[in-house]
Amino acid sequence: MASISVSAHLKKAVRQHYMSLSQRGKCQVTYIWIDGKGEGLRSKTRTLDSEPSGLKDIPEWNFDGSSTYQAEGSNSDMYLIPVCMFRDPFTLDPNKLVLCEVLKYNHLPAETNLRAGCKQVMEQVKEHSIWFGMEQEYTLFGTDGHPFSWPSNGYPEPQGQYYCGVGADNAFGRDIVECHYKACLYAGIKICGSNAEVMPSQWEFQIGPCEGIEMGDHLWVARFLLHRVCEDFGVVASLDPKPMQGNWNGAGCHTNVSTKKMREAGGLQYIDQAIEKLSKKHPEHILDYDPHAGEDNKRRLTGLHETSNINDFSSGVANRGASIRIPRQVGHEKKGYFEDRRPAANCDPYLVTKVIATTCLLHSEEEEDNI
Repeated sequence: MASISVSAHLKKAVRQHYMSLSQRGKCQVTYIWIDGKGEGLRSKTRTLDSEPSGLKDIPEWNFDGSSTYQAEGSNSDMYLIPVCMFRDPFTLDPNKLVLCEVLKYNHLPAETNLRAGCKQVMEQVKEHSIWFGMEQEYTLFGTDGHPFSWPSNGYPEPQGQYYCGVGADNAFGRDIVECHYKACLYAGIKICGSNAEVMPSQWEFQIGPCEGIEMGDHLWVARFLLHRVCEDFGVVASLDPKPMQGNWNGAGCHTNVSTKKMREAGGLQYIDQAIEKLSKKHPEHILDYDPHAGEDNKRRLTGLHETSNINDFSSGVANRGASIRIPRQVGHEKKGYFEDRRPAANCDPYLVTKVIATTCLLHSEEEEDNI
């Protein structure tokens, strides 16, 4: 039996009584932000006198940055700047979730506020209508650090039967997956699918297509919803890129990319041009594809378990062992998108989309650019 948190055993029927009480016209707004580790999410809630119709109705706020690895205690106030609003699937309408950028005392972006730089790049490439879709893999664990539903002694059956699997011996934690999917839809997240992954207790959900800065906004809030749903069930969702050593798949955040010209007839030539540009910047991208300058991906990008080797750049049609995969349908239709399979599960989507857009679409004047 997997170890789950004590709070998961609380009587949910008692909670439901309070959830059904009238709010007397008031609205709860939960502010969400990325902490100083660049991976963790934090949140706190305040009351507004009425339901906000948009971001203009949500005031800026602040928090103690010394408790989130973002400031010294002697100068700890950080600013929360609302940037994206969603419905709250936990306390329901009219309540809201609002994703925030974090600014320091001097109103400059905090070190882990990578949204600010991403937004600048996305404004520069706006004419290209760049779309992203990100495939977020994650692994379920008990609170004791043991993979959810794995045998307490030993290991489950080897990989092979779990990918998109059905049945109690193949799919571990589907309740969590389905609740998260519904929560995303209710909130207004652009979730487009989910599936069981190759390693048991590992799952994936897909966000997109999203244009520009919207990709990072929606994926970060989808991650927040995942952690909150897991909290209700008493388990932990890990974004570790290699959660289990040995003959087990790692966890990535494959990123699909498409510009307006790539989506039009003959777009494959622009896909090929983008891949050529990416090949010349492989080391730089690896540094930006996990929060620890490639150290996390070293454990995952080994050339095994459907990955490329971290030191090599490769591409191919329908090749899941390549750095960049061109889907078979795209190769057939000569237009569409490409998939960058290098980003780790714990990557910052703002940084990943920023560096891809920069490499593929922003060039010096002497370079030819037809993408």
